[in-house]
Formats: sequence, C-alpha cells, structure tokens
Amino acid sequence: MFSNFSLINDISRFTERPGASLLSFRTHIGGLVEAAPAVGDTIETMPERQPAGLSRRALFQAGAAAAIVGALGCGGRRNIADPKEAPEGDPSKLTVAELQAGLSAGDWSARSLSEACLNRIEALDKGGPALNSVIEINPDALEIAASLDAEREAGKIRGPLHGVPVLLKDNIDTADCMQTTAGSLALVDSGVMQDAHVTQRLRDAGAVLLGKTNLSEWANFRSRNSISGWSARGGFTLNPHVLDRNPCGSSSGSAVAVAAGLVPLAIGTETNGSIVCPSSVNGVVGIKPTVGLVGRSGIIPISHTQDTAGPMARCVADAAALLGAIAGVDPQDPATADAAQRPHEDYTRFLDPNALRGARIGALRGYWGIQSAMDRLLDEALATLRDAGATVVDIPSLRGRSSTQVAGFDVLLYEFRPNLEKYLASLGLNAKVRTLDEVIRFNEEHPKEELPYFGQDIMLEAAEMEPLSDPAYETTLAASLDVCRHAIDDALEHLSLDALFSPTMGTAWLTDEVDGDQPAFPGAASTPAQAGYPHITVPGGFISELPVGVSFFGSAWSEPKLIALAYSFEQATHHRREPRFLSTLPTSG
Repeated sequence: MFSNFSLINDISRFTERPGASLLSFRTHIGGLVEAAPAVGDTIETMPERQPAGLSRRALFQAGAAAAIVGALGCGGRRNIADPKEAPEGDPSKLTVAELQAGLSAGDWSARSLSEACLNRIEALDKGGPALNSVIEINPDALEIAASLDAEREAGKIRGPLHGVPVLLKDNIDTADCMQTTAGSLALVDSGVMQDAHVTQRLRDAGAVLLGKTNLSEWANFRSRNSISGWSARGGFTLNPHVLDRNPCGSSSGSAVAVAAGLVPLAIGTETNGSIVCPSSVNGVVGIKPTVGLVGRSGIIPISHTQDTAGPMARCVADAAALLGAIAGVDPQDPATADAAQRPHEDYTRFLDPNALRGARIGALRGYWGIQSAMDRLLDEALATLRDAGATVVDIPSLRGRSSTQVAGFDVLLYEFRPNLEKYLASLGLNAKVRTLDEVIRFNEEHPKEELPYFGQDIMLEAAEMEPLSDPAYETTLAASLDVCRHAIDDALEHLSLDALFSPTMGTAWLTDEVDGDQPAFPGAASTPAQAGYPHITVPGGFISELPVGVSFFGSAWSEPKLIALAYSFEQATHHRREPRFLSTLPTSG
C-alpha cells in the first residue's frame, strides 16, 4: 500500500539526476530471487535462480510475446483497425464492455476468457520476458468460471463483472485455496477466516478471481532502502515496457499484469502512492479512492487513516466499472460509515468525453523546471486541457504542504503496529506470527530469504512507537491529515477549481539491488493520500520508451468528477500503448 519515496517528495529536494547504477542490476531480467525459502512448504511460484541478462532465446521470446499482445482496447493505440479482428475471447484486446457484450452474445465464455488469461500468464509472466507479476494462480479459477457460465445460461447475471477475470494483490484475503501473505514467508500457510470485503464484492459482481499479484513486501513498509516490486515469496517483478526499469510499488504486480494484458482488471492497495505510482510507470489507469469509499476489512493493513484498495485497468472506463463493483459499506470498517450514501453502483455513467469543456483545472507548477523532458510532456498535457475547453490556473504549490512530510510518515509508524497485530490475531491456527515483534524475529531468523537486499528499519522503528493513546499521536495526525485536507480544499474553493493536475511520477528508474529505489522525480501521491482524498492517474505520454502518468485529484467523494475529467483527457490523447518488453533503453546516437 505504500511507496516509501512518496513521503520524501518535497520538490525543492529534487534535481535532475541520472538513474541508479546499472552495474548492480545483475539478475533482475529473469524475475529472480536468491533461493527458495527454507521454511514451510515449497512455494511453487518462486522462480529459480537464472543467469543474468536475457539470452538470445529469451530476447526472441520477448519479441514473440510483444507480437502476442497485439492490438489494445480501452482507447489505446491499436495494431489492427477493428477490435473485432482480435482472436476470439482474447481479453488483452477488449474492454470490459466489449467482453460483456461477447459473453452476452455467446461469442466466448467466462471459462474461455479465463483460459486465455492463464495462457498469457504462462507465455509472458512465467515464460518469455518473465514479468513475474503473478504470485499465485487460483486452482479453482476455471471451475468458478464454468459455474458463472452456467449461471448465465440459466439467466442469472450476478453483476457488471460477471465472467470477467480479475487479479488481486497478495495482501487481500481470499477464503479459498490461495494464500494471503503480503509477499512475506512469515505469513505462508497462515490461513484466513473469511474473504476481504473487496473480495466478497468482486464475487458478488461475478468476477473470476484468477489469482494473486506480487507486490513490494509488506506493501513497502519494511525499509527505507527497499526495492519496489520485490518480495521474498514472489521475487522481482519487471516493468513490461523496459525490463530493467522498476515497476514501482507496492501494487507492482497488479499494474504490470494489466499493462501486459494478462488480465483486463486488477485490484491494488495504497497507503501513499502504491496504486498511482505503479499505474503511472507501467502506463495504465489507477484510481486511489476516498478513504472510506471501499471497505478495508481483510486487507493486511498499515494505516487506518490512509489505507484503501482501488482499481487498476487499461482505461478509465474499465477502472470506473471496477470501482463500482468494489465500492460500498463494509460493516467491519468504520471508515465506510460516512460513505453510506456516497458509492455509485455504476461509475461508468460519469464517463464524459466533453467533461473538460468549461472545467477549471489547477496546474501545480512546482513540478515544472525539474526535468526538461517532463516539462515538454506537461506542457503538451496543458495544451490538451486548453484545447478541450478547460481553463488552466497556475498554482505554485499547495499551501502548508511542506510541513507535513515528517508528520505523515510518523502517522504510519504510529498506526502500523496496532493495525497489523489486530489483523494477525484474526489468522488461522497455523499462523507463525501474531505480533510485529514476531514478524521482525522471523525475518532475522531467515535472513537469506527475507533480508538479502535490504533490512527492516521501518518495522523496527514502528515497534518502538508509543500507543495511539499518546497525545503526541493526535498532534501528529492533525499535522498530516488536517493540513493536507485544507491544502487541497482551500485551493479548489478559493480558485473555483474542479480538480488539481500534476505529473503522477517521473519515469521508471533502473532497479538497483544495492541502493534500492532511486526515483529522480517527485511524486504527487502524498498530499491526496495523507488527506484521504481521491486521486486518478491516466497515461500522459512517453519519455523515450517509458510511460508517464498525469494526475487529477480533488476533495473527498469527488470520484465522479475526477473520472469524467480523466476520461475526457484520455479520449483526447490516447497515450497508452502496448509494452514492447525491451531489455533496456536503446542507446542514443
């Protein structure tokens, strides 16, 4: 749920700089991990050690995989003129609406769609470029799909996703044959008592839960030197556009799986940037909802103030459809009580290609002047907004924003231990850990598997925090939550704005197993994340072969307006393109 660099994004601290050293990038291309775990049962999803780099055969497979991807739906750039020319039931080329139309017409079945996704996972995620985005396949997926086909045949349609395959991040409980581990070996075979609220909503909507996605272990709340997209259980996930670039975290596997067309839809989670950053650098759409719009019970937690699940998809329309399926009151999550009248069953009704006409958009100009290539991309984006009829209002910075950096991180430190231990107490009898101290001890006892690249300094710090009854916690919470909410609300109100606009993140950085994450550009996630406000990222263009997302965010419960604006921008640009699975960026000259 968390991108650790999102909390150090004071723009004044960033200057244009090269990416992390390629020298340390020794073994990532194969989606690798040092060794199989020495504890518990064998984890079949953990890839074996591979030679560094891509062999000639692997490069050939990567090229073949790129050809498999073919034409993309969702308003992306197509290689064929008519999406109906796509192979029957191939979910990589069709929107959710198109998939549903084909299911209704009998052109394909939920089972054939699921089989197509599983074939693509085998070809691209386990073979070919070995993206390593899927940590586990649901062994019951095809049986579930067949039962949904039988229901459709009998005239029963559960909901808007009936028969559509979906992947869930591996920190979301599923009371089935799959694990829920946050990528940690400490949680393998723990067992969960019931579905997460999000999981149950997806089942009720008719989705086929195809499997779980890899993530940054413990949702990137373990070390300040972490490597996004790595977990002890799942290994390294690769960015499908350029394989030696980082996929960002912590919802890395969900973003990569969607970007590569392995599934139409995936669920991510965010505390501070973990939906929007991976969506941005992998070139897909991500929606971080208002905290309280989507229930959090059954999701391995960090912060009850900032945590939320949200949709990740290839286009705004599909993300909107998924949001409608998962939004709703969760009896076990008090934060959703305020949302009782807020959720919409169908967010696709807000898709308006003309939404930018007459809109007032606040451009956060503090992101200009850092990188010349980003300036050009952002200038083009603002030109698009104006051409579509929007008024762009320049905003140098959000008032009071710089004062929240330390407070925001301290809120997470305060809340992590009590939230995590409440979750751990709910696990089955086989659970190896029940407390944060036991998690820390497990990692110390299994350093080869759990600590080969970075430590657990954040967990150690969280373990020493005072309880939430400490008066300093309330002071810290106000310095983060209230300041960020006022910063957004005041800008929107005083300038009569419909939304704020900024780059989501810079381009993906080189994965560096020595120094960890090294982003060279500040992210926009922290302010809306700390406020608990909605944030949508949509493809905004490319710098070289690397996608860059742009963000629309606003006040609480403004998802309908943000969806409309993001959709209007998407329809005016069609920036998303299929990944090419390049081993590295081509050299210039």
